[in-house]
Amino acid sequence: MSPKRLLAGRPEMQIGATVFAGFVVFLGIIIAWLEVTPIEGQKGICRMAEAASGKEDEFRSTNQTAFVVGHTGETGRALVEELVNRNIFQKLLLIGRRELNYEGEKYSKLEQKVVDYEKLADDHADLFKGHNVGFCCLGTTRGKSGAEGFKRVDHDYVMMTAKLAKEGGCGHFLLQSSQGANKDSSFLYTKVKGQVDAECAELGFEKLSIFRPGVLMVDRKESRPGEWFARKMLTPLKYFAPTVMTCPVETVAKAMVNAVLSPSDKPAEIYENKAVHLLAKGKSC
Repeated sequence: MSPKRLLAGRPEMQIGATVFAGFVVFLGIIIAWLEVTPIEGQKGICRMAEAASGKEDEFRSTNQTAFVVGHTGETGRALVEELVNRNIFQKLLLIGRRELNYEGEKYSKLEQKVVDYEKLADDHADLFKGHNVGFCCLGTTRGKSGAEGFKRVDHDYVMMTAKLAKEGGCGHFLLQSSQGANKDSSFLYTKVKGQVDAECAELGFEKLSIFRPGVLMVDRKESRPGEWFARKMLTPLKYFAPTVMTCPVETVAKAMVNAVLSPSDKPAEIYENKAVHLLAKGKSC
C-alpha cells in the first residue's frame, strides 16, 4: 500500500503529519526572523569590525606580546593560525599541557611552554607576567572528563589563568565562553560557563572580552559523538541561518583578533553568537 493511501485511511496520521509540517514551517519562520533581526548594539559591533580591517600595521608598531591558553583545542588552533597570519604581536606565548609541531617561518614568533595546570599558580606564574593581551580557549566536556573533571578544567583552570593574567599585568583578557552561559542555569555546562564569565568580570581587567559562540562547527580530531550529532543536525543552519545557533571556530578566532585590533569602548563586553559573527566580518555589516 502506498504512503498516500495509508495516510488516507488513517485520519490521525493525517492530523499528525499536518501538525508536524506546521511546526516545521513555524520553526523555519522563527529561525529566519532571528537571522535577520538586528541585535542590541549591532551598529557599534559592525563599526568595530570595519575599523579592525587594515589595522595590523598600526597595532604591530606598538610591539605588544600575548599568551594563548588552550591552544591545542580546536578554537585555540584556529586562533593561533589567525594570529600568526595577521602577525600583530611581537611575541606569542602558547601555554598548555603539550607542545604542537609548527613548521615554517611564519611561526618564528611562537614560543611554547608545557605546564601542569594543577601547579599553575605555584610553578608557572611567571609565564603570565608582562603580557599586554591574554587569550583563553581552555575547555573540556562532561562526557570526556566527567562532571568534576569538567568543573576542574572549565572553572578552576580558567579562573587560575585569569587571576594570574590579571596579577601579571595583562590589560586585555579575551575568554571563549559558550552560548547560553548563565550562572543561575540548572544545566552544569551553561552554569559553569556563566559562573566563570561573572567571576572574570569581577577581577577588574582594564579590558575584558567574552565570546559566547553557538555550536562550534569543526571536524574535531578527537571523538565527541554528541557534538558530532549536533553538528550534523545543525549543518543546514550553517548555510541558511549561520548566526542563530552555529559558529565555525575560524569565526571565533577572527572575532577575537578583531576585538584586539578594534576594542570596544566598554571595559567589559560580552559577544553572543550573532555578535561573534558580525565582529568577525572585518567590514561593514
